[in-house]
Amino acid sequence: MKQMMKSLALIAAASGVVFGALTPLSASADSRTPALKWTKCEGSGLDPRQRCATVSVPMDYADPDGPKIEIAVSRIRSENPEARRGALLLIPGGPGGDSMNDPSGKGQRLPRKVRDAYDLIGFAPRGMAPSTAVDCGLEHRDLARTALLPWPAADGSVDANMAAGKRVSEACARNGGELIRHISTLNEARDLDRVRAALGERKVSAWGVSYGTYVTDAYLQLFPGRTDRVVLDSNDNPDPVLAERAWLAAFERGAEDNFPEFAKWASAPGNPDRLADTAAEVRPLFLKLAARLDREPIPWPCANPEELNGNVLRQSMLDSFYDPDDYPALAKLVLAAEKGTVPPAPAGPPEAVLQNVTAVAAATICNDVDWPSDPEVYREGVAKSRAEFPLTGGMPRNAMACPSWPWEPKEAPVHVSGQGPSNILMVQNERDPATPLSGALKLREALGRRAVMVTNDSTGHDAYLDNGTACGDAAVSRFLATGKRPAKDLYCG
Repeated sequence: MKQMMKSLALIAAASGVVFGALTPLSASADSRTPALKWTKCEGSGLDPRQRCATVSVPMDYADPDGPKIEIAVSRIRSENPEARRGALLLIPGGPGGDSMNDPSGKGQRLPRKVRDAYDLIGFAPRGMAPSTAVDCGLEHRDLARTALLPWPAADGSVDANMAAGKRVSEACARNGGELIRHISTLNEARDLDRVRAALGERKVSAWGVSYGTYVTDAYLQLFPGRTDRVVLDSNDNPDPVLAERAWLAAFERGAEDNFPEFAKWASAPGNPDRLADTAAEVRPLFLKLAARLDREPIPWPCANPEELNGNVLRQSMLDSFYDPDDYPALAKLVLAAEKGTVPPAPAGPPEAVLQNVTAVAAATICNDVDWPSDPEVYREGVAKSRAEFPLTGGMPRNAMACPSWPWEPKEAPVHVSGQGPSNILMVQNERDPATPLSGALKLREALGRRAVMVTNDSTGHDAYLDNGTACGDAAVSRFLATGKRPAKDLYCG
């Protein structure tokens, strides 16, 4: 799931005005939410303490007494009931990610004082299995890595992308059922408040990562009085008009921020996967190889598509930039391709998982905000992007499924506000490929006095307890355990 979230990492943090028919739940919703029935979780490798349950929520919050869907949740209780403060929601990236196993996984990397303070809560967002799930029945080619992000043709044409978007939209309209129309960030936030009520908590804390920062800020907007301590980790541009379009465009800056670090690594003496003698030589080498593969793809059996072309190489570059530990995989691919060979295709998720993830991602992105329907908007954007940011080949300004999506967004996009509790700590890496610092700074400005920001002199996505710094990790852990934030924005070198 992690690599899928990487390729779909269209992330921001926002909150805003919603239509009157879809206002936040009243306090009376708490009394209508039944207590949870915890049972053993399905799956392997889980902490034996983790338990699972489901919460019934309205499919359509404009019709709260209408059809219901189930939201799956998981929990590991506080390790010290006497020190327990409340519940910590682990809000995943995506859209198309879940945190069901996170109480057993990354939750166990939290310091003991934090694990003492909170029950760790994971969940599968609406539409994601094992919650009530959706599936659009997409064609195999529309599940390819280079289809999930809209890479244009080698000559910059967007015609194939527009056609693919139309196929995806028509398949979701045909096969997605009624639920596909009600998958959105704001509805995910509303579902989380039903989870809060079912847990019996007056307030909840949250650790939102990547796209999860957007979900968290939507929750802050809808239910500002129901939040305790909030961590926003790996943040993106909170543009209230472009929303996901701005997050897609961020890959331009993210790739440029990261490539120099890869180039230094790939030219270091003694590196067994060394690509060049100097860092300055790595970029032209990569661009030349990508252009050659655009013209002369290398067959790649068992991959999707079954060839290594320029866009597959560019997508592999973005994937490797999420974590510097993945640099060797990219370098090995480059070295093999220069020789006209390819290593074995990496194993991907099962097709059923890809179908589910892609359906939820498409529904969220297209239901959250309106996209232009005119192909010329994307032709012009791709041409400009290819000229200014050749590493990403025009993909960040291209069309996804949304220009052909059969439904209009039901609500205005969320809008980040500086009004509300001052209980937010942002943590951000300087060189993040998917949620670059440039977008995080815009979020920091929009939140104003509500937030303090920790910026890490670090490379990669997922800052806290992953690709950040010891200084940044200590600041976040201290905040979660004690509520103490840095007195002002902090730079961790």
